[in-house]
Amino acid sequence: MKRTFKYTIFTLAMIMATSLTSCLSDDNETIVLESGNNSGIPSDELADPNPTIGSSTTNIPNIQYTVEQDGNDAIVRIDMTGIQDADTNEWLELIGTAEDGQNIWVEVDGNPKGISVYNNSNDEGQTVMADLVFIVDNSGSMSEESDAIARDIINWSQLLESSNLDINFACVGYGYNYGEISGALNLTDAKGLSKYLNRNTGTGRTYGFYGTDATTLQNAASKYSAGGECGGMAIQFANNNFNFRHGCNRIYVNLTDEPNQPGTTSEYSVEYYKSQYNWPTSSGTVHTVFSSDTINFHGEKPWRISQYTGGTILIAPSDFSGVTLESLPITGAMTNSYVIRFTNISEYMDCRPHLVTITVLSEDGRTRAERSFYITFGCPLICILTHPLLLS
Repeated sequence: MKRTFKYTIFTLAMIMATSLTSCLSDDNETIVLESGNNSGIPSDELADPNPTIGSSTTNIPNIQYTVEQDGNDAIVRIDMTGIQDADTNEWLELIGTAEDGQNIWVEVDGNPKGISVYNNSNDEGQTVMADLVFIVDNSGSMSEESDAIARDIINWSQLLESSNLDINFACVGYGYNYGEISGALNLTDAKGLSKYLNRNTGTGRTYGFYGTDATTLQNAASKYSAGGECGGMAIQFANNNFNFRHGCNRIYVNLTDEPNQPGTTSEYSVEYYKSQYNWPTSSGTVHTVFSSDTINFHGEKPWRISQYTGGTILIAPSDFSGVTLESLPITGAMTNSYVIRFTNISEYMDCRPHLVTITVLSEDGRTRAERSFYITFGCPLICILTHPLLLS
């Protein structure tokens, strides 16, 4: 069937918008930076290959990637939450290309890139953006800890909002009704989150839908069903329905005391998050707070999602006692975020995924980590004009 001219133009516009978001989501030009360049990013000529590290001793979280325009230079920006020292659990200060004590390297398809690194903990004037979603098990077994969790979430969000982070908050409740999404609040500020959590007490704090789009969220939630308490399902619900900001670090904190119970839906299983084909790096990092007196149970371990996405894990007492803002690993991960910048990637703008490998190696060799991410940098105009959607 022939497509109308109007439809073709609309499709072209949509593809260009998507492609340019991706282009401006990872642009790099193969020209070596000249001395007059103002980006402050070291030349690729100064970059060494990523070191061989053997086994990893710490985690690299999922990344976000965007592009910034600096004069005539397209600058790739990678946003990433903190990485812990393998011995002390302190948060690393990352040091980039050609600096004394370099401890992070980046390659694209095996080609070393000159990188500069901004550490949020140094407060050097850049703004790190984050959208933080609390995924809260509100089943009956959580009644002992639910009020303490709500208290800490409120205090925590207020403190994070007063830091040098540009941060929004959201919430999903699951398990109040067996195997269902039982409540949600779309992205808002700390005040809006506090209003939502203080509408009720106990597990009812995260029950019900709230905000200007409450009806829309409730209708969307009716399409989700699992075999029981299922944080994997709640994360998918947020990913598919919340208004995340472009380029923000997406961060999830799953608070539960039960195994992940996906039923027969593979997308809700912890193993679904293992593949970047299923859960791309830009979908975010999941952190787990598991409150229980024992972790020896049959069924899916919810913290596996954190292991697969590079998040942190905290095992808390069943009554949530002793757990404070300072003890949550995600706090340090966020306040010690990084911005990694590089340029010169026009050769990779071919509508295909490319392998970006990040390697971390401390000077003493004890803190080691490496992860690879598939990134589609964008499409040249000729690819857009010959896109199969336009030719069908």
